[in-house]
Amino acid sequence: MSRPKRLSNRSYVGQAQYFLTFCVRDRRSVFVETSVVNDTLAQIQRTANEELFAVLAYCFMLDHLHLLVRGLDRKSDLRRFVKFSKARSGRKYRKRSRERLWQDGYYDRILRDDADAKRYAAYIVSNPVRAGLVADAARYAYLGASEWSLEELTSVLSMEGVSSTP
Repeated sequence: MSRPKRLSNRSYVGQAQYFLTFCVRDRRSVFVETSVVNDTLAQIQRTANEELFAVLAYCFMLDHLHLLVRGLDRKSDLRRFVKFSKARSGRKYRKRSRERLWQDGYYDRILRDDADAKRYAAYIVSNPVRAGLVADAARYAYLGASEWSLEELTSVLSMEGVSSTP
């Protein structure tokens, strides 16, 4: 996979909010073990703390990860956050499996406002339902949100109707 093109007029530094997707190399189903998910999330949270980001919502699907993050400082650098998150979690995974975790690159979308962020968070937590993994997002173990409850996010979906894209 080639790296997605970044906006040339955007620095990706500062107090912006981003929707991110990281795909597993060869789209293998690796996020089926709680220990793999927990190890990966711990490295991402560690990096978020060090790089001045908040992880607002996340969902580990079988072969990819969705994140909603917010830069907390004018120095918060998305590219640096992604680079270190993927490197640290990838190293941890390689120690256990001797395989690479992530494919190169990632997908991002810059969000305009808090309403966008809540809608994207709702999209993220509804992913396992849309994929048919569970009937109710609350029953899926590999997702979370720090700014809103699952009830708030699922009510956003019921008001807007569940869609395949945010």
